Amino acid sequence: MDPELTLMAVHAHPDDEVLGTGGLFARCADEGIRTVLVTCTNGEQGDAPGGIKPGQPGHDESQVSALRLDELRASVAHLGITDLELLGYRDSGMVGWAANEAPEAFYNVPIDESAARLAALMERYRPQVVVTYDENGNYGHPDHIQAHRIAVAAAEATGIPRKLYHTAVPRKAMRELFEYLRSIGADLGDVSELPEDFGTPDELITTVVDVAAYTERKRKALEAHASQGDNIFFLRMPDEALRRAFGAEAFVRAISKVPAPDHEDDVFAGLR
Repeated sequence: MDPELTLMAVHAHPDDEVLGTGGLFARCADEGIRTVLVTCTNGEQGDAPGGIKPGQPGHDESQVSALRLDELRASVAHLGITDLELLGYRDSGMVGWAANEAPEAFYNVPIDESAARLAALMERYRPQVVVTYDENGNYGHPDHIQAHRIAVAAAEATGIPRKLYHTAVPRKAMRELFEYLRSIGADLGDVSELPEDFGTPDELITTVVDVAAYTERKRKALEAHASQGDNIFFLRMPDEALRRAFGAEAFVRAISKVPAPDHEDDVFAGLR
């Protein structure tokens, strides 16, 4: 067994660490596992105070960046993450935004450059397990796609991670959650119906981690990102729905250099 078990998650923006990996971070931290969060951008394309959107008068990217990084540090404290690493790239924004064109936007930075910086962090922390998004960034966000690309490139270049996972949103569980929300008359706002292809097909999911004991810490971490509250659908859910949504986190095991069961409940299966 390796002397110090280490989990590293590679995320695109401040607040991305919570939904797919917040419970995993908290659980691993409680188990004495070193937890490393790599956040690739400073989140400049998020909302400014007062809900001001990018491109609107009064949206100051430097102010948004500073605020979101403060919120990130508060979230990290709630989740018990031991090490936070900031790559500091500029948020690329959503597809079609003007921010996509900036040469310094994360999506436009040469992969060799950003992957080399991440590889140096893998050399320093030597994580046995790395978690990031799938090749589509889970929902097509340019920065999520780029985070996936550099995580895979750094893992291949260093050969250090022994298991690599993609975060997943189980299709069946999401449909059941929305059915429950409709049954109690919850306000679903603009997301009353899910696209047919939303989420990860259940047959692809290899790993489901029970994080029910950490739902409250996960909620507090999400609430720490208060400036983005208008964009965080989960914070508008009733308590019971939130517990259902936050009780487990799912992953697709993309790489494993150790024997592991087809279906597992521990990302460190085969390593401890």
